[in-house]
Amino acid sequence: MAKDIESIMKPRSVAVVGATNRPGSVGLAVFRNILDAGFRGVLYPVNLKAASVQSVKAYRSLGDIPDEVDLAVIIVPAEAVCDVMEEAGEKGVKGAIVITAGFKETGGRGRELEEKLKEVTGKYGICLVGPNCLGVINNAEDVRLNASFATRMPRGGNIGFISQSGALCTAVLDYAEGREVGFSKFVSFGNKADVNEVDFLRYLKDDPDTDVILMYLEDITNGREFLETAREITWQTRKPMLAIKSGRSAEGARAATSHTGSLAGSDNAYDAIFHQSGIQRVEGIDELFDSAISFAKQPVPKGNRIAIVTNAGGPGIMATDAAIRHGLQIATFSEETKEKLRQELPPAASINNPVDVIGDAKHERYAAAIRHILMDKNVDGAIVILTPQAMTDILETAEIVPPVAKDVDKPVLCSFMGIVDVSEGIRYLENHGIPNYSFPEAAVRSMSMMAFYGNLLSLGRREVRRVAADRDTAAAIIGKKLGERDSYYMSEKQANELLQCYGFPVLKSILLKDVSDVDEAADEILFPAAMKISSPDIVHKFDVGGVRLKVKTKEEAREAFCEIIENVKKFKPTAKIDGVIIERMAKGGVEVILGAARDRKFGPLCMFGLGGTFVEAMKDVTFRLAPMWEISAEIMVRTIKAYRILKGVRGAPPCDIDSIKDCILRLSQMVSEHPEIAELDINPLIVYPDGEGCVVADSRILLRKTS
Repeated sequence: MAKDIESIMKPRSVAVVGATNRPGSVGLAVFRNILDAGFRGVLYPVNLKAASVQSVKAYRSLGDIPDEVDLAVIIVPAEAVCDVMEEAGEKGVKGAIVITAGFKETGGRGRELEEKLKEVTGKYGICLVGPNCLGVINNAEDVRLNASFATRMPRGGNIGFISQSGALCTAVLDYAEGREVGFSKFVSFGNKADVNEVDFLRYLKDDPDTDVILMYLEDITNGREFLETAREITWQTRKPMLAIKSGRSAEGARAATSHTGSLAGSDNAYDAIFHQSGIQRVEGIDELFDSAISFAKQPVPKGNRIAIVTNAGGPGIMATDAAIRHGLQIATFSEETKEKLRQELPPAASINNPVDVIGDAKHERYAAAIRHILMDKNVDGAIVILTPQAMTDILETAEIVPPVAKDVDKPVLCSFMGIVDVSEGIRYLENHGIPNYSFPEAAVRSMSMMAFYGNLLSLGRREVRRVAADRDTAAAIIGKKLGERDSYYMSEKQANELLQCYGFPVLKSILLKDVSDVDEAADEILFPAAMKISSPDIVHKFDVGGVRLKVKTKEEAREAFCEIIENVKKFKPTAKIDGVIIERMAKGGVEVILGAARDRKFGPLCMFGLGGTFVEAMKDVTFRLAPMWEISAEIMVRTIKAYRILKGVRGAPPCDIDSIKDCILRLSQMVSEHPEIAELDINPLIVYPDGEGCVVADSRILLRKTS
């Protein structure tokens, strides 16, 4: 349920419990910050002993304050916090920020204290931020709240920042001040005992002062709520979101029985959430703010075709290489643009992209080049590079960029390269809304993220497509196989029965329980055939000699049966063997993998990638949460490295990509409707040329009770 955090973000009155005059204390820092920021409401210090704090009359308890209190900022020892929260509840306080540490992050007694704190806040309906947090800052002119122990009130801006780490926040504020970046809201929410990242996202979604949202996350409390809220921000209110998510890990903590299970670590679930919600994930603070500044100050491009203007060939080439690497296109100028450039640039200048105005260029030459390329309909954005040379008028060149870019709804990013010589020009650019980057690669990376976001906004088919399926039969199969068991590994034949309920293209197969069954089965299956062990104790059949391919005669089939059984018994004498599956050998094609695993926080997670026996080594896979939009299935196919193979290489025909997307959507629906499916592999799914479909060549499913 959405929480009303207005009392935290926009209180009319604030009480600081633990405010003090003691130098170096958190209580003094928080109280002084609220005073110095120019808080527009009423401020009350609460201190058991002091008559006043910073010359403001103090009260012994919250109950002694004669007026209503919207927000209590609590800075007392952890053991005393719950008692103060009881007072707050009795006083009718609506919101609280607990800055005090020593709760669940310390384990043991701290965890007990946090559980008790949650009980008290729930009892009185108090919205709680923290514990163990830096606090909350609201830069709105009618609020001016700095309820934190940060060293300074950040300058105003249109960027909202929320963070799980308070210590990181202090560094971020210092870094942002150095880059002259301002914030609309700045929030550290700590342990998330009550209010969490979703609540703050909902608030920032509707905040008129916030145009860009930045996040530092260590985990997400509710993946589904987060996903839906972030989607609304991306496609309804259209605010770019950038996130740092720490705690990457290659694999999940639990043992996995399938390729998908071993690859579907928690970090892949976060990647899936970010992809599906329009959040762009970055690796560090530099990248976070490089991109945030461009989003905050420049329009989003309509496409990914960029132009580059430079006074030096080397940096222009560097920018070109970076653009290709980051998925941008180097725009092709119209003949009209080229002619205008010829007329205004010297003969030695390059009129193609990148435009080299050469080393002796002064501001007039830059102005002409930037103006003409921005007017070209084939250009979606521009990057302006300047290297400081003896003849370069740096400040004058900076001064022409804002007016030239002013009336063109296309982003312009600059790279006045260096620090000292170009400092005056950089200061002018940034004071007039043009982001500058010390080197071209950073400018290109930021432009790429803007172009990616612009493409996101234009995505269609943002709905879940449902397929015709026999859900009841599937549920009956699952119920029968699980029975009283906690888990059950389905053999390939059993798995295929379940897949057929959702319309997957499975091969006809027969289970041979004895070598004498070969003759009758072979007449029905026809040759060539594939034969595989059927055992709940054998997961990776190839690894134990449990597979024979291209079996051409009944005699070969009998030999294969005996050989497979012998290999499996040798590998695992205690293995339960149901028999050997024989099926018509699928004709050759491109092998891909479909899979699903169930993340303990976020639910079903679907995987697609290049298939075969080396999938775990190659790891050319991508993940999405189910149920997924129709467009998500298409993006999954396009984003693997092997997509070029699917499109056809070296004379090979393009694959039937539509059939792959169809299977991904069927998988998404199946695992969403049957939570008992814990892990699933379809490996390989053999894909044929365009229009010829695909076929399930092997499958495995692990069922697990959900309660």
